Amino acid sequence: MTSTRERQRAAARARLEKEMAERAAKARKRRQTTAIVSAAAALVLVVAGTVWLAVSLGGDDDKSDTAAPAAGAAECAYNALPTDQRPPQIKDVGVPSNEQSATGVQTMTIDTNLGPITAKVDRSLVPCTAGSFTYLAEKNFFDNTKCHRLVSEGIKVLQCGDPSATGNGWRDTDGQGGPSYRMAEENLPTDKRPPYPEGVIAMAKSQDPGSTGSQFFIVYGDSPLDPAYTVLGTITGGMDLVKDVAKTGDDGAFAQQAGGGHPKKEVIIKDLTMSNPQG
Repeated sequence: MTSTRERQRAAARARLEKEMAERAAKARKRRQTTAIVSAAAALVLVVAGTVWLAVSLGGDDDKSDTAAPAAGAAECAYNALPTDQRPPQIKDVGVPSNEQSATGVQTMTIDTNLGPITAKVDRSLVPCTAGSFTYLAEKNFFDNTKCHRLVSEGIKVLQCGDPSATGNGWRDTDGQGGPSYRMAEENLPTDKRPPYPEGVIAMAKSQDPGSTGSQFFIVYGDSPLDPAYTVLGTITGGMDLVKDVAKTGDDGAFAQQAGGGHPKKEVIIKDLTMSNPQG
């Protein structure tokens, strides 16, 4: 039978072992906490060092000569065509400024042999295209050119803006001319049905993106065209002239290619102007 003294000694040893175990656990916890804090501090220093390094190495970019566009302006990319890729139908009058106004409404006036055609152009929707059109108009780019294509069935458009479509008669190269640069498309009517209703004036392009130049088309009846062409504005006057041209039909010269042909009733652009932005 165990004596009272032996039981007391056993109890004392048990208490001591429990206290030592608790002290060891606390010590481990302190070491873990210290390690975690130290690691976190190291991580903060590494992150801070990385930020400093990025700022130091990237400082030159922040000091770039290309300033951000001013308020109410847009930065435009007018991409010059390589000289060895410019057919004779290209008319080189330089390149517009990259910074263009993105505010105000302009009036486009197309003075033709049949009478004036006018359109409203909202620069907030097409700052780069409107800027290009204004620049070309100031260079008399469109003067004495002919609207070279009419599609009297299907898409119902009258197409103009080729600087090489001039003089008497027609040529196989009609429709191949433009300025010495190209630009990206803007204001695409992807949410509109139809995308190009009667009265819209839009920009022609090739199948490639970023191929908008100077050629444009006037829609004289709701058109099922894919929404891939910049909507430049809306016709405000002279639509009756366009419809009269459409009634006479086309000669089918482009029937096997893009469709339509030269309008049988000739449309000559004597002068094209863009007013100063208003509002």
